Amino acid sequence: MSSCRLLPLAAIGLACLGPAVQAAESPPDTAARFGELESAYTMALSADGSKMVFVGPNTGAATRVVVVKMNPITAAQIARGDGEQSNFVNCDWSAADRLVCALQGLRRMQGVLLPMSRLLAMDADGGNITALGQRNSSSQLYIRQFDGEVVDWMNGVDGNVLMARSNVPEMSTGSLTANKGEGLGVDRVDTRTGRAINVERPGRDVVGYVSDGQGNIRLMSTTLKMSSGVLQGVNRHYYRKAGEREWLDLGTDTGEVGGQRTVPLAVDGTINAAYVLEPHEGRMALYRVALDGSLKKELIFSSKEVDVDNVIRIGRNGRVIGATFATDQRRMEYFDPAYKALATSLGKALPQLPLIHFVSASADEKTLLVWASSDVDPGRFFVYDSVKKTLAETLQSRPALKGLKLSQVRSITYPAADGTPIPAYLTLPPGVTAAKGLPALVMPHGGPAARDEWGFDWLVQFFAQRGFVVLQPNYRGSSGYGDNWYMENGFKSWKTSIGDVSDGGRWLVSQGMADASKLAIFGWSYGGYAALQVNALDADLFKAVVAVAPVTDLALLKTQAQAYTTSHVVEEFVGNGAHVSEGSPVQNVAKFTAPVLMFHGDMDLNVDIAQSRRMDKALRGAKKSSQLVVYPKLEHSLVDGEVRADLLRRSDAFLRSALKLPAPATP
Repeated sequence: MSSCRLLPLAAIGLACLGPAVQAAESPPDTAARFGELESAYTMALSADGSKMVFVGPNTGAATRVVVVKMNPITAAQIARGDGEQSNFVNCDWSAADRLVCALQGLRRMQGVLLPMSRLLAMDADGGNITALGQRNSSSQLYIRQFDGEVVDWMNGVDGNVLMARSNVPEMSTGSLTANKGEGLGVDRVDTRTGRAINVERPGRDVVGYVSDGQGNIRLMSTTLKMSSGVLQGVNRHYYRKAGEREWLDLGTDTGEVGGQRTVPLAVDGTINAAYVLEPHEGRMALYRVALDGSLKKELIFSSKEVDVDNVIRIGRNGRVIGATFATDQRRMEYFDPAYKALATSLGKALPQLPLIHFVSASADEKTLLVWASSDVDPGRFFVYDSVKKTLAETLQSRPALKGLKLSQVRSITYPAADGTPIPAYLTLPPGVTAAKGLPALVMPHGGPAARDEWGFDWLVQFFAQRGFVVLQPNYRGSSGYGDNWYMENGFKSWKTSIGDVSDGGRWLVSQGMADASKLAIFGWSYGGYAALQVNALDADLFKAVVAVAPVTDLALLKTQAQAYTTSHVVEEFVGNGAHVSEGSPVQNVAKFTAPVLMFHGDMDLNVDIAQSRRMDKALRGAKKSSQLVVYPKLEHSLVDGEVRADLLRRSDAFLRSALKLPAPATP
């Protein structure tokens, strides 16, 4: 495929990557087109810029690893996850011919669903697979759930990395080789051979390390535990001076609004400083803290509207080049002049794709992998050559949607019952500029400690395509808008959060956009909880309810958490008091008048399927209309294209029946 060239600020089609990654012929119906998973979940460039690797979907819930050689352009699938216990989630390069890949999965042991993760190294052709975690042995005292993660990718030439490695102690059998270390430590690992040299001794309470990108561990985080091993939800952070070994206090994160909240993000070894998030005027802001012993703190960036939520990093050493936050759209504040200028240039070259992110870079940063998307474009990967000043499209995220007119997403506010302006996103059917009397969906986000952002959303776009007006409210209890907006969280303050969601539906009707008899609600996770719990406040407002993986019983949520070390955190988050029963949909089934459709995977670690089963049983027992669709062997996000298409078809048919809407020819 030598004819595939890099053209100045031009887009090269997907065919440049060859048959191994080309999209199949467009699925036959709208549900299949929107249910189809994105082509790549993660992507990374090798240090020399000669190759890239991406992890994307295979059949069902399985994943695959594809390596692309840049000159000439060829692509080959080199590995495949099984979709259940071992699925690839990301890969990156430890050398030009060597990969390190993370796998995740779920296993049910003694009735408890446990997350597992493993790290593997392999050649660029998939050969010479080496496990990088602690070796399993029959003398280990308990199951090792996690291998760990790479905390410093080093030079990308010799195959060495710094790995935060999980250690499980072994039973003493009289052997001097028995491993006595326990907890998270750091090893320098040769990914070609698996040989490791310990850099930081394991600590039982350690939960993370941060490198300066130059091979030195400078930050360590620990978590407080009860005598039983249950987590308290408080993390303490430590730093060390350059060239020294002693750990010094950096700060504490209690995770509580109004409490101590120091969240370290990165270290810049060249200026001997750490970047941390801390509260500033009721919102999280980015600070730079000197690591010379003085802890001199400098406010680097803050927003008067929203929380700063992360730094922008580039290159193999994770150099900090800016900060990112979301107002009406995701914003990037670049500190690095060169990248600020480049981002501006790319914005002009790709005016229809305003959401631009630097995903990966070669070691010299002359070759960059860029991601760009918008509300009406699911996104594309580009390779930028800074020497030739060329930009080439390498992969479309959702080729099945090519040629389909999508709907623009507008940032709006609407008034809550108490007059508070609620930020939200409004999406009308394609081509509709002024909605009047249309069927409508209110779609609250999950979390509740999360928020919706402007951009492409497969669920929103599907229902807009089917003729619905869609409203996505960032109700009070959402994160990202500061402490006052977050309140006590969407469970303890459920009446306010759910009230804001309901008010969104009322606003659509009051504006004439929605027909009151054709107003429905759709939510996933906490959004599913909200979709059900609105019936406790106003059972006549929404005429149909769709809830995916919903929380339905707050008391059960706490009980189910008892099997995990996070039980205290969940207990504190949900709280105690009258709101536990009043705020549980399962306790309010007598008020329901609208029909309910629920979906749930039976391997859901986030929200156990018992939540939906209990709700379905309670609704049916109260002689209410309820359907529950169970998807075997799938987790919370239902990452399976065929399953998602089925969910969309069933939801569309259910809503059309409940709202008495005509059914178009192709769902």
